Amino acid sequence: MQSETFSSRWTFLVSVLGIAVGTGNIWRFSRIVAQNGGGSFLIPWIIFLFIWSVPLIILEFSIGKHTRKGPIGSFVQLVGENFAWMGGFVVVVSTAIMFYYSVVTGWCIKYLTAIFTDNLLSVSDYKVYWKNFSSSYQPFLFHFIALFISSYVVYRGIKGGIEKISRFLVPSLVLILIILFIRVLFLENSILGIEYFFKPDFNLLLNHKVWIQALTQNAWDTGAGWGLILTYAAYARQTEDTSVNPSVVAFGNNSISLLAGMTIFATVFALTTGDAFKEITISGPANTGLTFISLPNLFKQMPGGVLVQNIFTFLFFLALTFAALTSLISLVELATKTLIDFGIDRHKAIIFVAIAGLIMGSPSSLNLDFLINQDWVWGVALILSGGFIAFAVLKYGVSKFRKEILNSESNEFKFTKWFDYVIMILIPLQVIVLLVWWIAASFEWEPEWYNPLKIESAGTAIFQWLVVLVILISLNKKLIKKLN
Repeated sequence: MQSETFSSRWTFLVSVLGIAVGTGNIWRFSRIVAQNGGGSFLIPWIIFLFIWSVPLIILEFSIGKHTRKGPIGSFVQLVGENFAWMGGFVVVVSTAIMFYYSVVTGWCIKYLTAIFTDNLLSVSDYKVYWKNFSSSYQPFLFHFIALFISSYVVYRGIKGGIEKISRFLVPSLVLILIILFIRVLFLENSILGIEYFFKPDFNLLLNHKVWIQALTQNAWDTGAGWGLILTYAAYARQTEDTSVNPSVVAFGNNSISLLAGMTIFATVFALTTGDAFKEITISGPANTGLTFISLPNLFKQMPGGVLVQNIFTFLFFLALTFAALTSLISLVELATKTLIDFGIDRHKAIIFVAIAGLIMGSPSSLNLDFLINQDWVWGVALILSGGFIAFAVLKYGVSKFRKEILNSESNEFKFTKWFDYVIMILIPLQVIVLLVWWIAASFEWEPEWYNPLKIESAGTAIFQWLVVLVILISLNKKLIKKLN
């Protein structure tokens, strides 16, 4: 039985919201919206919120609260020992994301401190500044700093670490975004950015990439299918609601995405002297183009003088750093909780996770192509990971799960049979259709789709998934023996 729990519903909700709200809500969301037709992208994004993210978050809440274990232990308890490897895949996907996400978090910390150490707004060429930084030893150093901070928080436990830091970081992040949004609304032409943000081109809805990006971004936005919410729910009080809480988290998170998106679009359209659309769609690893090159340059042009420019640059990178840290902490906790389920003490487990994260994240800190590849492979793998979580419930029995686990006495809302069809039909259908659509389109549009050494291809993703799956399936019996 899990002894440590969150102290209240508020601290639990704000901590889980910290999982969902990350840099993906700020740097990734804005770029993906721009590259996929503005309002056209928002349509499938909202659809997937209802038919993918919310149902999966509800499942993760319920599973974690019921089993009091991480993903591997939860799969074993829910559907039997033969499926430990599925829980293992969920863990591997999120842990692989942790390895490079700590590097991105380090970038955020670097640019936040650079306001003071390098006088960031005095830089003449931000492309050169980024190139010099990214090709040096510094990304590894800041990768270490990011991992150290998040590992220390997890080391302190749930009440002393995670809920205490989340209680400060998440409300602060929301307040900063509101301040930034109000300020940019008063800039000339800012409304043009908001108009583009919401204006749809319905022809783009026939493009498979828009739908795949909408689903993967929704998974990135909300944390659905990562196993992170499942892990935090293992520490929830038994009286926590598993029907309303997930909806609060999902809609709260997507509201923050919309707020961040409007702020960035308004900023770019108000302060860009050239092509605003080109500026906002600049790509790169972790969207270095927009976040670390264009935006500092734009903030330098904000009216009000040097002090105002520095304040708003500081606030933006502070928000970005807070968002990155809350998500990184949850990724570190998932890996730590998995080791705890295998009988390892929390303090020993976090030391192992921190060392592994430092080593395995090093290639991404030293090579941007490697980071791009890992972001591509494990970002798309979230579709498969979410499918596995739905499969666990299908295997257990959807109606049985709804009656025995989901509809607990503490729930304010009771689910009826319609929810069964969402899990039995909609979730599997989305997994199958989008993965098949993605692979089929790769055959047509990618000359070397099969090449596992190509940075972004179907081949490299499928190859890495298969390697992990083969290893996990072969180790399934050993995982069961060591599971506490």
